[in-house]
Amino acid sequence: MPDLLLELLTEEIPARMQSAAIEQLQARFAAGLAAARLPVANITGFVTPRRLVLHATGLAAGGEVVSDERRGPRVDAPEQAIAGFVKSTGLARDAMEERDTPKGRFLYATIVSPGRNAEAIIAELIPAIVRDFDWPKSMRWGDASTSTASPRWVRPLSGIVALLGDAVVPFTAAGIASGRTTFGHRFMSSGPIEISSAASYAGQMRAAYVMLDEGERRRIIIGSAKYAARETGLTLIEDSGLVYENAGLTEWPVPLLGRFDPAFLDVPREVIQLTMRTNQKYFACTDANGALAPAFVCVANIEADDGGAAIVAGNQKVLAARLSDAKFFWDADVARVRVGGLASFTPKLGNIVFHEKLGTVADKVERVAKLARWLVESGAIRPSPPKGEGRSRLSRDQGEGEDGTLSLFPAPHPHRGAQGRAVPLPQGEREALADLAETAARLCKADLVSATVGEFPEVQGIAGGHLALAEGLDPQIAAAIRDHYKPVGPSDMVPTAPLTVAVALADKLDTLARFFAIDEAPTGSRDPFALRRAALGVLSLLLVNRIRLSLPIAISEASRPAARGIRGQPVGMQLFIFFIDRLKVQQREAGVRPDIIDAVFALGGEDDLVRLLARVKALQAVLQTPDGASLLAGYRRGSNMLRIEELKDGAVEPEVDAELLVEPAEIALNAALDVAVPLVDAAVSEERFESAMTALARLRPEVDSFFNSVTVNSGEQEVRRNRLALLARLRTAVHSVADFSKITD
Repeated sequence: MPDLLLELLTEEIPARMQSAAIEQLQARFAAGLAAARLPVANITGFVTPRRLVLHATGLAAGGEVVSDERRGPRVDAPEQAIAGFVKSTGLARDAMEERDTPKGRFLYATIVSPGRNAEAIIAELIPAIVRDFDWPKSMRWGDASTSTASPRWVRPLSGIVALLGDAVVPFTAAGIASGRTTFGHRFMSSGPIEISSAASYAGQMRAAYVMLDEGERRRIIIGSAKYAARETGLTLIEDSGLVYENAGLTEWPVPLLGRFDPAFLDVPREVIQLTMRTNQKYFACTDANGALAPAFVCVANIEADDGGAAIVAGNQKVLAARLSDAKFFWDADVARVRVGGLASFTPKLGNIVFHEKLGTVADKVERVAKLARWLVESGAIRPSPPKGEGRSRLSRDQGEGEDGTLSLFPAPHPHRGAQGRAVPLPQGEREALADLAETAARLCKADLVSATVGEFPEVQGIAGGHLALAEGLDPQIAAAIRDHYKPVGPSDMVPTAPLTVAVALADKLDTLARFFAIDEAPTGSRDPFALRRAALGVLSLLLVNRIRLSLPIAISEASRPAARGIRGQPVGMQLFIFFIDRLKVQQREAGVRPDIIDAVFALGGEDDLVRLLARVKALQAVLQTPDGASLLAGYRRGSNMLRIEELKDGAVEPEVDAELLVEPAEIALNAALDVAVPLVDAAVSEERFESAMTALARLRPEVDSFFNSVTVNSGEQEVRRNRLALLARLRTAVHSVADFSKITD
């Protein structure tokens, strides 16, 4: 059977919509063929800024023949019933078969529906797809646009090519008749093109300067852009988003290198790159030292006769105008900072409403400053980043030792041992660091009222950091201002500098606590204030930096004055549970099971997420061993016995009378617990959780032997109660690490 070609020619489709559009077209077409029972071997889709294309191979000549057998009434049924059945099938009475069944002799009709030919199916399917196509945004056009019933498309639809082999499939969709006429590249090809056949389409388009394959366009863009930069001794700053966008803007991409006045490099690098990327879709370049170079790579949609000189000149002129605006705003901000300092911006923060129930941005800054200071003064923060500086991925081993720990825990805690605690800073150094944190927090939102951020909102924080350096402030303060919004997503860098961590934590904790206090916690898919993202940011800061922080106490401090959340729950408890739920989501991607997090959290008293996660990982690791799996099975068996007993007679205390132990297996289990329990308790207190779990897992032989050879429900009441107490002792020992009843697998 010949191949099928479908091309929907249109005005420029926005780049961001192209991938989803071709996927939708393929899916709808495949579903339509399946519904019509028309077999097809393969459907390939192509998309360019001006066309959606399908190429189907192995298409059957027609739909499959469908045979449907229907049972009718009994042969001795009233004539009226038989006549009704015969009429419903469209068959003659003598074309029906009589069959004996256990319930009598019935009429059977076999209705054969011949398959429709492929051309008829396609001619019906394509107009329906065009009519029902789902675009994020669509429009009406032409004379028909005065009616709401007129066709809608992302941009005006101008032509349809539909060929089955070399024959046109005739139909009309959106008022356009199908045919074989299309157009090539908007500038490099002239006049209509008659497509000979589905097989010749790709070659004819190539000759008309149209690259159908988006992947090919991307490869040309990145390869030629790198080459253009390398030829002048520069290095292209790779940007996959820009590659995809430029591939969606061109049918024949031609990367070209341009330059701009080095005087513009006085503007912060991020502002220049943002201007080039957002407004012009340009790639930035760096020099041999890694500094931003006064050069860019643009992607033209034409091979110009002059080698692109005029195109480059035009782009340089446009970029110069945009960079002139950026430099004007930046110079104005720098001049203001040098006169009055960054603090001169902050009074205007009182004019910006943060939330109608939470006051202004100035109010928020005041809260964040106090909280940042408290976070430093409440514990000891090491003046250097954790071991493995700059790491930002939670999947890395976080260890248990004290190296690299940022201790922000405000007071001794009964569940916290010696391991992992940082050596406190001397009081004078701590106060100095607290002063820096408070200063950074008071200035962290100042750039919101700067001219630069007013023009380029995406550089908030970044602009403030540069302005702080322009003022001559401590580089630590500048870095804290620059990075206090981080991390803003799962792939974003997580700050590790203690000062930055304190301000970033304070900012996010304040946001979470305050919105929870006014009943704005996320519900379902509704999260207008991005509180889930803020919570994940807090978790990343805590876990990457291994911060030993009592989260409920920090939440309480962030909630001052105390407020209550929804359903009368205190904000602290409600928000802490929210953090645990986010932790499950975050850690699931790292392979940590949510039920094991529940098992550790269910014990209560665990408010240190670094410690909690260490327990979880140790527990999961041991449960994956044969000894761990066997211990879990034994625990479940014993717990089930205890639960049944406790429903009848109340709690069973883990107080074993050694004199009532008579069976060798129960004596051995009790003796093993005598050895294991002190080891487990010591390991837990020292935060050696894998050692604690290993000590429990070593009970496997005694636990297996107990259940294989000891009858718990002895006829002697005292012996029975003592054996239950032994099981309760085993349960208590296990619960020193986690509540195994929460483990589902």
